[in-house]
Amino acid sequence: MHLPDFLSLTAAWFVANGIGLVSAIAVLVAGWHLARLAARAIRRFLPLASGVDKNFAPLLSQAARYAIIIFAVVTALNLLGVANNSILTVLGAAGLAVALALQGTLANIAAGIMLIWLRPIAIGEFIQGDGVAGVVVEIGLFGTRLRSTSGLYIFTPNQKLWASAITNHSREPRRRIDVNVSVPQTIDIPKSRKLLLRIATLDQRVLVDPAPIVHVASFDGSTVNMQLRAWVLTPDYLPTLYSLTEESKLALDQELSTSASEKSAITVAPDPATPSPESHVEPAR
Repeated sequence: MHLPDFLSLTAAWFVANGIGLVSAIAVLVAGWHLARLAARAIRRFLPLASGVDKNFAPLLSQAARYAIIIFAVVTALNLLGVANNSILTVLGAAGLAVALALQGTLANIAAGIMLIWLRPIAIGEFIQGDGVAGVVVEIGLFGTRLRSTSGLYIFTPNQKLWASAITNHSREPRRRIDVNVSVPQTIDIPKSRKLLLRIATLDQRVLVDPAPIVHVASFDGSTVNMQLRAWVLTPDYLPTLYSLTEESKLALDQELSTSASEKSAITVAPDPATPSPESHVEPAR
């Protein structure tokens, strides 16, 4: 085919289908912007609705966006004269190919739905799972977004998070503080126990029930290892832990130790078996 013939056929096609082509482009552009607006509206206003879980907003906003885009593409093809049967056939074949190629992606979608349905995590809670830890910012269609205690952006696929053991530091209303205290045997153990209990009971954040306790955990040569246990409300966990750790060391040094060697032998530290980098609920950004 010569160039003049090709140009004339092309011009004839545009004359015959120009209105449909312009309409299809307009539908695609409108659908793209409408999808963005709908996603933003769902993300912004759905959490404000009474009785609606705010964790649904990110997933529903993404699902609505893709649904509107697909609808716009199908409508645009119809305006260009493509039959619905042909579109459905192509979409079915493409869907099967995509499903086989993106099995992991589909698994992430299913895992995201399960995370929202069973609610082991929620926006604003501090969690540990799949080797990552941070405050949940968003549970999306394909992955979950976290913010670490140092302000880092963390993104983990839903499937990995769902398949791992999740530790939620914010879900329970109260937490137990464990502080390990090591003192030399030259220091009076009963007095040390009374001193640590006094520090815990004087702190208004420490709960009365269960009452704080101090017990001897072990003896290590010339060192006695004790542990202070106290229960607090979950939002008070971290500040109370820091406070009890500092006050216990200062009180033992001032009231019970009689020499510099005894002071240097007194160690106070949070129990490494129950770590908790952060446990207070932070608002999602």
